[in-house]
Amino acid sequence: MKEEGPHSTKGRAPMPVVTRFAPSPTGYLHIGNLRAALFNYLIAKKAGGEFILRLDDTDPERSTTAFADAIKEDLEWLGMGWDRLERQSDRLDRYAAAADTLRDKGRFYEAWETPTELDLKRKKQLNMGQPPVYDRAALALSDGEKDALRAERGQGVWRFKLDHERIEWTDGILGDLSIDAASVSDPVLIRADGQVLYTIASVVDDTDMGVTHVVRGSDHVTNTATQIQIMAALGHTAPAFAHHSLLTGPQGEALSKRLGTLALRDLREGGMEPMALLSHMARIGSSQPVDLVGSVDELAEGFDLAHFGSAPTKFDVEDLWPLTARVLHETPYDEVSDEIAALGVPDEIAPAFWDVARANISTRAEIAEWWALFRDGATPIVAEEDKAFVEQAFAMLPDLPYDAETWSHWTSAVKEATGRKGKGLFMPLRKAVTGRERGPEMADVMRLLQVKPTL
Repeated sequence: MKEEGPHSTKGRAPMPVVTRFAPSPTGYLHIGNLRAALFNYLIAKKAGGEFILRLDDTDPERSTTAFADAIKEDLEWLGMGWDRLERQSDRLDRYAAAADTLRDKGRFYEAWETPTELDLKRKKQLNMGQPPVYDRAALALSDGEKDALRAERGQGVWRFKLDHERIEWTDGILGDLSIDAASVSDPVLIRADGQVLYTIASVVDDTDMGVTHVVRGSDHVTNTATQIQIMAALGHTAPAFAHHSLLTGPQGEALSKRLGTLALRDLREGGMEPMALLSHMARIGSSQPVDLVGSVDELAEGFDLAHFGSAPTKFDVEDLWPLTARVLHETPYDEVSDEIAALGVPDEIAPAFWDVARANISTRAEIAEWWALFRDGATPIVAEEDKAFVEQAFAMLPDLPYDAETWSHWTSAVKEATGRKGKGLFMPLRKAVTGRERGPEMADVMRLLQVKPTL
């Protein structure tokens, strides 16, 4: 079953470049997921190709509709529309047919070892200085022995029989790779309970859907080698594979333990701007400078896997916030006018309010804070030694309305009356009017105030 996405290519001629992102709807997307999704999306967009969102939902116990919906929401928030949506749970018949083909070719066999037995075998091999790979004991079983094991233990797992030869390909990031299949265990493709695993489901999907490019993490390199053989056994040519480096924490520490705090939905709720996140993730680990890019189209135009290397890539979420602030600083009024109107900002001052606010915010949540200050006034900050001075100054403050000259006229009058000047004059008054030590030019603050400041 195919579901047309928000940027469907239905009705157009077939496109030469097809990529996919295949998350499991068993949790929320995090920064690590985004890197693979973004690379595949940008490759397709740059080539005018097709980007498939493919939900790996073959695990019925862990996959949920809520997580699937959350994945789509996150991608839509980022502006990463898919051309079509596929669900692996709709394609079980295709995986069964592929399994039958492999059985017919003598490349698929059933095995019954328990996890404990496999662990003991691995330990023995390591003690003997041998690679800890599956010993293919199941291939030596007679039909009678298989029947006995099936009666005793139920259905076994199904393993793909690798050809023990070197598997070679040119990786889009890592260059020429070669893996000796004899150093790899025959992969389990179907579990004893009948659940189809990612390794074969992905192979069938990629070939059926005409996927031409696959970018994923470097932890998939061995998996790629086995999938290349599975594709060949099914009579298909492998797509172009590329494996990006894995992300680490800012000090090079493993990021995996922190991914729960780096869910995209949490970053979004924290005020992260989409283009800040995309700009950063499209450049870290590459030879290109990390800088704010204006649009996804611009990101795609400059994207090239050749810019990326194999070294682990350090990621620090704190690097994203300055970019988010820059997005807001560069956002024109027209793009936030509805948001400003929803706060109740009068139309006649809304553009001026945004010009002042955007230069002094780090996230969108702070827009409302600035409007509350202008609308309701601030809680004054007054040092004990400045109390008498501020009281005298406030007594000299004229009534509303204020304009761009109010601050200058008021402070000049206060200076003349009190003898204060410079920082001793301006800072106590700023803190008393705004409740802050820093912020917009006070001339701008005064002309936007909707109430007269009081102590």
